[in-house]
Amino acid sequence: MSTYNVGYIIGSLAKGSINRKLAKALVKLAPEKLQFHEIGFSELPLYSYDYDADYPAVANDFKAAIKRSDAILIVTPEYNRSMPGGLKNAIDWASRPYGSNAFKNKPTAVIGASIGAIGTALAQQALRPVLGFLQAPQMNAPEGYIQLTPGLIDDDGNVTVPSTEQFLRDYMEAFHQHMARVLTVLPRDA
Repeated sequence: MSTYNVGYIIGSLAKGSINRKLAKALVKLAPEKLQFHEIGFSELPLYSYDYDADYPAVANDFKAAIKRSDAILIVTPEYNRSMPGGLKNAIDWASRPYGSNAFKNKPTAVIGASIGAIGTALAQQALRPVLGFLQAPQMNAPEGYIQLTPGLIDDDGNVTVPSTEQFLRDYMEAFHQHMARVLTVLPRDA
C-alpha cells in the first residue's frame, strides 16, 4: 500500500483542547504509512463572498494545505449540540468560491472527544451532511465518540486504557483502508 499524506484539522481553537490531545494520540496510533500534518485555521477571518475575487493569503494557504493532503481527518469538539463555528468557517473558506472546493474527492474521517457521555455525536452528525455536499467521501464506520475522562490520554498522547487504545488504533487502521479504497477509485488528480 502507498504512503499517504494526511492533513488533520482540530475543530477547537483552544490551545489546551482535549481534541488536540485526542489528535496527538491518533497520530501516534496510526499505521506507519500515514504521514500527518496539522492544518490550522485560527488566522482565518470570517468568510464572506466579498473575498471571492481576491482571497487573502491565509485562506489560499489553508486551501492549498487541504489540496496537498491525500486525506483529511477532522477531530472536533461539540459546541451547543453542533460543530464549532470556527470549524464551519474554515470549511466555508476551503470550499469557496464555487467550483474551487478543496474537499472534493478527499477521503475524510470525523472523530471527537468531549467530557460528556455522548462524545461529540451531534457535532459529527451536523458535520457529515456538509462534507457530503462537498463531495468528500466519508468513513462511516467505525464511528468515534470519545468521552475523555481525566487521565485517559496523557499530554504526550499516550492512551492509558488498553481497550480505548485498541479502539483508536483500529479506527486509524480503518481510516487507512478507507483512503486506500477511495483513492483507488478517485485518484488524487481526479
